[in-house]
Amino acid sequence: MGEVVRMAHGAGGRLMADLIRDVFAPPLDNEILRRWADAAVFQAVGLAGLEAEGQGKGVGRLAMSTDAFVVQPLFFPGGDIGMLAVNGTVNDLAMMGAQPLGLSAAFILEEGLELSVLDRVVESMAAAARAAGVRVVAGDTKVVERGHGDGVYVTTAGVGIVGAGVEIGPNEVRPGDVVLVSGTVGDHGIAVLSEREGLAFQSELESDCAALNGLVQALLEAAPRTHCMRDPTRGGLAAALNEIAQAAGVGVEIDEAAVPIHPAVSAACEMLGLDPLSVASEGRLVGFVPEGEAEAALAALKSHDLGQGAARIGAVTDEHQGRVLARTPIGGRKIVDMPLGELLPRIC
Repeated sequence: MGEVVRMAHGAGGRLMADLIRDVFAPPLDNEILRRWADAAVFQAVGLAGLEAEGQGKGVGRLAMSTDAFVVQPLFFPGGDIGMLAVNGTVNDLAMMGAQPLGLSAAFILEEGLELSVLDRVVESMAAAARAAGVRVVAGDTKVVERGHGDGVYVTTAGVGIVGAGVEIGPNEVRPGDVVLVSGTVGDHGIAVLSEREGLAFQSELESDCAALNGLVQALLEAAPRTHCMRDPTRGGLAAALNEIAQAAGVGVEIDEAAVPIHPAVSAACEMLGLDPLSVASEGRLVGFVPEGEAEAALAALKSHDLGQGAARIGAVTDEHQGRVLARTPIGGRKIVDMPLGELLPRIC
């Protein structure tokens, strides 16, 4: 028997990157996928006219993203699979500087699912869409036999519009850029795990699940030359930084002590042997901005409800290209590697 798919292939770490590079990328290769961004950005005139129209900073560019959600449990502190499906896709669009225009949603339902549970999921999805200022404009439903699903799986796709002058992506990152994070990292992953495993902490911890398009708009108004953004979902901050460092061909250095982490997340990670830098967030962004706009960018993040815990955590360097290093509290440096195995399954 040959190599098979493992749960770790969906965890957002090294094995998932290998799967994309070795299995999906070669047969599907094109100039848009090759950018390794959270969403595709292309001219509204259509893919056939892509090269003729170019990838300039003019109007008429669309962003498109798709995602699937298989979280267990379906409901967790601070959110549920319906809210997660909307916010996750809105955020992928927002990371390219796009304002969402519309979403589609496909539901895979397991035979025997209580309709009252489905009602809760759909109502939550509708509320999240209203909060994000986007509509669900298309959908599909399929039902699988009992025992062949986990109640509900949701796949969403989103389309947004990229404004004039906005050019965001890993290829824009430059040495000297400042690295910002919009708040504490790892909240979502630990909140889902605590609900699933019945773990209790001294302070109540909720998922950070939220739509970031409003926060991104505030950031871009203050720092219009922002080079790149990424929401650190599967694989957490460690995976997001490594993906950008590798795609941009630069090094990233962070101050480990400067990364904001909720005390409950720190306690849970210490107890479970997890690295909080590798635990998922669902309502945070990592931003790469030029040094000259860093102070304005940080102030804009902190002035927004979703960015009050924002912090400056590091910078981009032309050394150790493709690698992420962290300065430790005792003055040393360590490698922050791409997560290898399956840390927390089924969290998004």
